[in-house]
Amino acid sequence: MKLLITGAHGMAGQSLTQKLKQLNDIRLLTPTKQALNLLDQQAINHYLRAEQPEMIIHLAARVGGIQANIANPVAFLTDNILINTHLLTGALSHKIKNLLFIGSSCMYPKDREILSESDMLTGLLEPTNEGYALAKISGASLCKYINLQYGFAYKTIIPCNLYGPYDNFHPTQSHLIPGLIRKLHEARQMNKNEVVIWGNGDARREFMYVDDLTNFIMLAIQRINVLPQSINVGLGYDYTIKEYYQMAAKIIGFQGEFVYDKNQPTGMQKKLLNISLAKNLGWQAQSSLEYGLKKTYDYFLSLPTC
Repeated sequence: MKLLITGAHGMAGQSLTQKLKQLNDIRLLTPTKQALNLLDQQAINHYLRAEQPEMIIHLAARVGGIQANIANPVAFLTDNILINTHLLTGALSHKIKNLLFIGSSCMYPKDREILSESDMLTGLLEPTNEGYALAKISGASLCKYINLQYGFAYKTIIPCNLYGPYDNFHPTQSHLIPGLIRKLHEARQMNKNEVVIWGNGDARREFMYVDDLTNFIMLAIQRINVLPQSINVGLGYDYTIKEYYQMAAKIIGFQGEFVYDKNQPTGMQKKLLNISLAKNLGWQAQSSLEYGLKKTYDYFLSLPTC
């Protein structure tokens, strides 16, 4: 089978590509941004016509942290809507019948602590990344409509927060896990006695090691026809922000104190995916927090700028 992965050079794409390369019956297409501009409908049509993939795993998106989303909401909405619409309609016009669209837990209402697939479009979104979320909802809806109208299998996978090798460790634009890894590493290097954590550290978050998501995608490729239209993929349990810092400090060797800045925002107290549908398929995440953080820190140490 010839399989196209968009976003193949990002965090999830790298993990998935490494797994799929071990299979003899799959021929991978992993174009760079330069080789396939997903904002260009004509370029997409030309690529699909030339390569004729039988399935698409759509991981590509314009992504960024809270500050980037707040600073440039127009691009996060329009670029992602264009990317998704161009690719999905291109796949439809070239009669590619199987596609996995990767969504995001930000598609769910901001005020729910336990998030089920049926909760989508039942409440207001988190304002700070509303544009990105709307584009993801639009893409998931288009997948559903294509299936209803044409009988194809375009399914949406909704992962919780991810971390792992090839994550973004930028000092100001990274997400929680790569951000705290850099912060604790630099604190140890500089012999600092304390590290500041926003809030009281008690807010709970669900972060899954990226290989667990790609293990599910491997299963989904084989069972795409029996997947529900949308399916959550997460741990099914969570940790406090304090626990993430404590485990990372143990791995990195930071022995100082944590200082809690309770004047800073912490967001929702809890945000956890209901993964009952994924469990019904016989899947569950396997990576422990310690294992995932150690693999991620090892990757960070391999970077030339760490």
